[in-house]
Amino acid sequence: MSESNPLPENCPPPELAVIVPVYNEAGNIEALTEQLRHSLQGLDWELIFVDDDSPDGSTAKAQEIARRDRRVRVLRRIGRRGLSSACIEGMLATVAPYLAVLDGDLQHDETLLPSMLQTLKREGLDIVVGSRYLEGGGLGTWNRRRRSMSRFASRLARTLVKADLSDPMSGFFMLNSTLLHGCVRNLSGIGFKILLDIFASSPRPLRFREIPYVFRARRAGESKLDNAVLWEYLLMLLQKTMGSMIPVRFIGFSLIGGSGVIVHMVVLWVLFRLLGASFISGQAVATLVAMTTNFFLNNMLTYRDLRLRRWQLLRGWLSFVLACSIGAIANVGIATYLFQTQSYWVLSAFAGILVGVVWNYAITAVYTWRHKAG
Repeated sequence: MSESNPLPENCPPPELAVIVPVYNEAGNIEALTEQLRHSLQGLDWELIFVDDDSPDGSTAKAQEIARRDRRVRVLRRIGRRGLSSACIEGMLATVAPYLAVLDGDLQHDETLLPSMLQTLKREGLDIVVGSRYLEGGGLGTWNRRRRSMSRFASRLARTLVKADLSDPMSGFFMLNSTLLHGCVRNLSGIGFKILLDIFASSPRPLRFREIPYVFRARRAGESKLDNAVLWEYLLMLLQKTMGSMIPVRFIGFSLIGGSGVIVHMVVLWVLFRLLGASFISGQAVATLVAMTTNFFLNNMLTYRDLRLRRWQLLRGWLSFVLACSIGAIANVGIATYLFQTQSYWVLSAFAGILVGVVWNYAITAVYTWRHKAG
């Protein structure tokens, strides 16, 4: 068998890989590619679009461009969603020594990429971050509410990241690939702020520099900043604070379970105290309502990337209620046994609750949200 031929001299491996998550960004992909071609002239680069199986045809659009330009690649993910995890997989899919991340909505300034690369190389930095809050930068056309949310999120981020970052929430940055490979196993991959995840996961302080840029208006498509995204951001902060020993989904599942207690008590109070129903019937209805509320919140938030839809919702709800009913029985049984043998009612109750929560989480993770997880 003959040895494979090496790459010709005029086809070197890329020095820079630009990673662009493009969920539902079909209307922006062509324009973004053209802008990158213009901005990266004279560099050896590749562009990796990462699409979480968009319903708007983003994958097909990116593949059409890739057929005309071998520097463009497409990574299509099936059955999972998430901006941070998409960025991680895109960065791991290249051999380029330098990696840039920017959004697919044309809001980041791609003309800064060459200067970011030069700064990264010249100063021996780990990462260069585009900042909207340095002098010369800006938030563009953001309204007052979104500006306030961004500043609040940035203040929360600074409690976690021990670095003097003016814009820890930035989604526009370039890093040395050695940084990624050194911390990738510690990344949570949760939420939409991969930069914060990288800074919080690095085993050492990072050498970084920020450069200003003005956040531009979206050209096509719709913003993906919603309550579920903010929930994922808070979960990532909690996980990084508590450590990776506790799965981030378990944290979310437990918080929603706590809200279910409030729902249960409100429904029971209305039925039993206001409407005069018997305690047993009120308790039964309250339990079912709380379980149902917990199921839909978990489906919308905790398992957002594995969300059940259409007929799967009914199957998922039935399996969730069944699992949680068994968990409730285990809760009462464990608590009763410990109370009878130890007499410490608070510890007994807490142990019963813990067993019930762990059971509910483990079983529903396997049987309720199982289809897409596999």
